[in-house]
Amino acid sequence: MPPKPSLSEQLTEELQEAVAKINQEMNSKIEQQKVEHSQQIGELKALMEQLLRKHSDDGRPSGEHATSSNGRPLHNPVRPPITHGENFGHEDPRINGRNGEPRFSLPRTEFPTFDGTNPSGWRSKCESYFSIFQIPDNYKTHMATLHFNEEAQEWYDCFKEDCPNLPWPLLVEEVFDRFQPHNTSNPVGDFKRVHQVGKVADYNRQFERAKARLIGETKIRNSTLFIQGFIEGLKDEIRYAVEVLDPVTLNQAFNFARKAELNLEGVDRRNRSIHFKTPFQFNKPTKETDIPFKKNTSAVSQGGMPLSSAELSREQLRALKLCYYCKEKYMPGHKCKFKSLHSLQSQDTGPSVVLESENDEEVGPMIEWVVDSNIEQQMDSEQAVITMCTDHSPSNFQTLKFKGVLEGTPICILIDTGSTHSILNPSLLNTDNWPTTTTPPLHVKIANGADMYTSTKCTNLPFSLQNHALTATVRLLNIQGYDLILGMDWLSQHGPMTIDWELGQLQLFKEGQKLIFQVKNEVAEVRMCQEVVQPAKEAKNGSLMLLAHIMSVDEQQTVPQPVPHQLQPVLMEFDHIFLEPSELPPKRSIDHTIPLKEGSKPVSIRPYRYSYFQRGEIEKIIEDLLANNFIKPSTSPYSSPVLLVQKKDHTWRLCIDYRQLNETTIKNKYPIPIIDDLLDELKGAAYFSKVDLRSGYHQIRMAESDTFKTAFRTHHGHFEFVVMPFGLTNAPATFQTLMNNLFKPYIRKFVLVFFDDILIYSKNVTDHVAHVTQVLQVLSTNNLFAKQSKCEFGLTQIEYLGHIISADGVATDPNKVQSMLAWPVPKNVKQLRGFLGLTGYYRKFVHNYGLISKPLTDLTRKNAFTWNPSAQSAFEKLKLAMTSTPVLALPDYSKPFVLETDASALGIGAVLMKDQRPIAYLSKSLGLKNQGLSTYEKELLALLTAVKKWRHYLSGGPFVIRTDQISLKHLLEQRVTTALQHKGLCTLLGLDYTIEYKKGKENKVADALSRVEGQNWGLQQQSPELWAVSEITPEWIQELKASYIDDPWIRDLSLKIQEPSPHQPSYLTIHQGVLRYKGRICVGTHDGWREKIVQALHDSTIGGHSGINVTYHKVEKLFYWPSLKQFIHEYVSSCHSCQLNKGEKVLPPGLLQPLPIPPEA
Repeated sequence: MPPKPSLSEQLTEELQEAVAKINQEMNSKIEQQKVEHSQQIGELKALMEQLLRKHSDDGRPSGEHATSSNGRPLHNPVRPPITHGENFGHEDPRINGRNGEPRFSLPRTEFPTFDGTNPSGWRSKCESYFSIFQIPDNYKTHMATLHFNEEAQEWYDCFKEDCPNLPWPLLVEEVFDRFQPHNTSNPVGDFKRVHQVGKVADYNRQFERAKARLIGETKIRNSTLFIQGFIEGLKDEIRYAVEVLDPVTLNQAFNFARKAELNLEGVDRRNRSIHFKTPFQFNKPTKETDIPFKKNTSAVSQGGMPLSSAELSREQLRALKLCYYCKEKYMPGHKCKFKSLHSLQSQDTGPSVVLESENDEEVGPMIEWVVDSNIEQQMDSEQAVITMCTDHSPSNFQTLKFKGVLEGTPICILIDTGSTHSILNPSLLNTDNWPTTTTPPLHVKIANGADMYTSTKCTNLPFSLQNHALTATVRLLNIQGYDLILGMDWLSQHGPMTIDWELGQLQLFKEGQKLIFQVKNEVAEVRMCQEVVQPAKEAKNGSLMLLAHIMSVDEQQTVPQPVPHQLQPVLMEFDHIFLEPSELPPKRSIDHTIPLKEGSKPVSIRPYRYSYFQRGEIEKIIEDLLANNFIKPSTSPYSSPVLLVQKKDHTWRLCIDYRQLNETTIKNKYPIPIIDDLLDELKGAAYFSKVDLRSGYHQIRMAESDTFKTAFRTHHGHFEFVVMPFGLTNAPATFQTLMNNLFKPYIRKFVLVFFDDILIYSKNVTDHVAHVTQVLQVLSTNNLFAKQSKCEFGLTQIEYLGHIISADGVATDPNKVQSMLAWPVPKNVKQLRGFLGLTGYYRKFVHNYGLISKPLTDLTRKNAFTWNPSAQSAFEKLKLAMTSTPVLALPDYSKPFVLETDASALGIGAVLMKDQRPIAYLSKSLGLKNQGLSTYEKELLALLTAVKKWRHYLSGGPFVIRTDQISLKHLLEQRVTTALQHKGLCTLLGLDYTIEYKKGKENKVADALSRVEGQNWGLQQQSPELWAVSEITPEWIQELKASYIDDPWIRDLSLKIQEPSPHQPSYLTIHQGVLRYKGRICVGTHDGWREKIVQALHDSTIGGHSGINVTYHKVEKLFYWPSLKQFIHEYVSSCHSCQLNKGEKVLPPGLLQPLPIPPEA
């Protein structure tokens, strides 16, 4: 009996059998794959044979089919051409078709290979090859993969194991997923951002790349869009010329732009050659006949040299936005160097007009105009008399000179009774919005012999004159001194006219309504002269110095926003809405009532005592209110005292102290709109308008049964309100009820209403015009009036309730974070803790706050305060992080606001919060007058300033005021004795608030903000020798920090510098909150600071309009930003002064040589 095998021998035998079985299966699969592979190769060979025979005349009968090497018939027999490149597209007599017909030959074409780069180009070439040679779909994948190289072949060897038979479209998708670079940018956005920087040809190549990507990824093939996008990206001077030619194809637009570029280069060369080493001169002709006027001849240039009209025509000047006379950059307010006094008068011999110069010693420039040969026969028989008197001296009441607005642009208007026609400077008219018509020309002759003609008229052109919407039919003529002259043709439509020369008033009529215009004196502009001193030199001489930085504190003047031309007819139709109301508001279903608590007694408080002067002002205000029928005499048992508060313009406002009446009034719980819900309705809106009602409360009547409760008493008498007064506790609820009822069909569809602020929002201009019309129609029907100076129409970005609203969403004003930038370097632990308390309060908004602030928190330990470079770096990093992070939250009107205020010796501060989240900050230094106030008055001033600034937040419901001045907690119970208390009560009237006491050490935010500006911390510890010289940060440094806001490049640098010390780049530093790159100041893109810096170092006296290299070296020594040299190159290249006045660096042409005399002469 054989021995039984051991366990190990059994396992070995089983393992060998398993291995043999696996090897057998693998060999079987390999043999199968070889067979399949050989079949595929055979089919491909057969396919290639068909391609080789496709275009040859082999004489095969029509019914005979080709077969492959293995005998199987081939489908779709084709053959690629075997020809030479020189025969492409031409008849080849050597190759004929089946019927002997000549046929075209194609060049030998290699199949495109793919190595893993440029999959888009590879796919395009493959598709072309397949189309030309008619490759069947089932062979496309095999042919393409046979020509994979390098990385692509390695990828496909691994990929085909999972997907062996992949169709061609799916193969392309897989190739794109593997090899196409993933571009995270938006192709549409990249297409819009393409702009011309250098030559037109370079811009065209960049545009074609962006266009190709846009078509490939979005399938957009709108030719009109491409043409418009190409024109919009051109430089201004080229774009204007191309727009006039109106190209219909993209290639045509490129050719027009290239020709315009060549013309501009030629003009620049001629201008430089004219001014080459030659100062500006103007030679006055001695007689009028010295420069005879000839039709279709050359005019005289500004330099006294002949310049052909074909070289620089008026159309070219207008396209380039250059002055017709001095050839410099033209813009609103441009002052031409040729200042002259023009008088246009009619001649007895015809309708021509003569221009006379004010100064015989200097004649104005020659005006170029090409006159048609038959223009004299086209002259109108109408005689026009136009007089214009240009006076650049300070305005007086001898001329009717006004400031107006035309399409959002401020203009100077002269009302002239000596002019028969109204005249407008054509450079101010946008012909796209207001088309013009051709009329018989008017002939204007200048004193130097040149002639001008105007044959263009614009009908019913709208403009604004002192908040009155008007229209005029004007002729277009290049006038000087004024932008618009209103003549007798316009005055005859607004008569009768009355002029009060003593008061400087002009009275006209429009559709029976009286209009009064006030002529105001112009105030001379005062500029400060700054002297540059050398402190080091003066210090060596032993001088005692005080270095100070003076900055202007004047309030910025608001510039009226332009109104889209689509909305101007609507505003003209409803212009009566913006007038002062002349009668009482009508009785409506909602009149204001004052429901009293049960058992309440009539409120009767004796009036306050007033000075003699205040009594006179009260009498005047009462007379005005009586004249407008807003109040009437009363015999009511109710009586509330009045307060007189002075406004900014030194006039007085009468306020009624209704505090006791409000205590006995039943509160109206009408819901106030929640701002978060309102802002959610703006999604998708792109156009916005805002309407602010005029004295909204006075446009609602008091219920006749409750007028006696509004009674007030003065030394002049006892009166009661017929309209709803300010200061009543339920007045906001009544007003909101009325507005909601009137706009109920439109609210949350395209209208938002928050008390007297109406916001209209739409997705496009067409809908916006309809929506504005509907809103104004509601106001007109219900006799509600708006204040035009506070209204804005048709904007893409608008301010509403403290938010900046645009198509991108809702954002806070970037200027809100400026108080964080002005924080001084701490001098002791207390100041450092104040800074950390302020920033730590908002630490959840700052990335890596603990890591950044650690060097500062280490200094707060006992006896550890020693300011070192590490602490300074952390201090600057933390400020930079706070300014580059959105720290403001949207308000929530469903919960009460919390207002924390505080005051210090030299400043006041406040913060508005909701749920412990900040909404807005306020920090303001005190003037010398307010610095002398008591602590109580400073705290009250801080409270009133904050309430006044954020009243639009606080007037909607109850709120809490927190202050560290305990005496202010009892403000409502205190007796009014000071002027500041009078003002405070007037400010707080009608608000529902509660004052709470908060210890100073707990009121960190407001206390810190009150000490940001102007606080002399640690001054007692300084030695007297250091008081003479103080280091003051210039104002431009503080403004420069604002350029960091919302700048991606600055944000990236900020993140780099916030890294731990071992990883921080050595080339980045921070000093005084300013980011520096290798010692040079980094400049962001916000607020145009890069342009300001280059302008200061190029256009100023110091810069002297230097060249590109000189300007670059001046800038790069002090400042840095990406592509600095390219930026300066574009700026200097576009400088019109440099282009017009700098000579061309060419060799002199040499002496002139006489021409040889012809032998036959």
